[in-house]
Amino acid sequence: MANGTFISFEGIDGVGKSTQADLLEQFLIEAGHVVVRTLEPGGTELGKEIRHLLLHRKGEVAPRSEALLYAADRAHHVATKIRPALERSEIVITDRYLDSSVAYQGAGRELERAEVREISIWAVEGLLPQLTVLLDLDAATAATRRNKTGEAPDRLEREKIEFFEATRAAYLELAAAEPERFLVLDARESIDEMQQKIRERITKVLDSK
Repeated sequence: MANGTFISFEGIDGVGKSTQADLLEQFLIEAGHVVVRTLEPGGTELGKEIRHLLLHRKGEVAPRSEALLYAADRAHHVATKIRPALERSEIVITDRYLDSSVAYQGAGRELERAEVREISIWAVEGLLPQLTVLLDLDAATAATRRNKTGEAPDRLEREKIEFFEATRAAYLELAAAEPERFLVLDARESIDEMQQKIRERITKVLDSK
C-alpha cells in the first residue's frame, strides 16, 4: 500500500454513504491531501459497463454470476485505480468495496459468505482498507429515505425489505469481527455528528502512519 491511505464506506442503500464520503473528501483536500474518490461498481470505464449489467440491465442475473461480476469489477478497479493511487501516497475513498459483496451477495443472495469473501480477496490480492465506515440503519427507514430521492430504483434497490434486513445483519457481523478496521455509526444521527466522528477516526489513522 506504500504510504497511501485506503478508506471505504459501507451500508445498505439509503444510509447516506455518498454524503459522508463527499464531506470527508472535502475535509481531507482542505487539509492538503491528494484524494482519489471512487465507487463500486463503476469506478473505471470497464466498471461502468459492468455496473450497467449489474444494476440496469433488464432481466435477472443469477446470484453466482452477480458475485463474479462484482469481483471482476473490483479486480480491475484495484489494479488500475486504487493500488496505483496508494502507491503514489494518495488517499483513496471508495463508496463500497468487498464488504458489500459479502453482505449483499453472501447474505442477501444467500450464497456462502466465506466463498464470496474468498473470491473478493483473491480478486484484490488481499488489499483491505485501513478504515471502513459502516453507516447502520434499519431497512425500513433506509427504504423511506430511498423513496424520497425521486430517483428510479436500480435492480438491487427494488429488492424486498427482508433482503436488506439480511444484508444489514451481515454488515454488523463483519464489523464485530474486525473492530480495528470498522467504524460503525448510527445513521439516524445528524450529518454533522457522523462526519465529526469520521474525521476524528481518520485523523488517528493518518497520525499513526
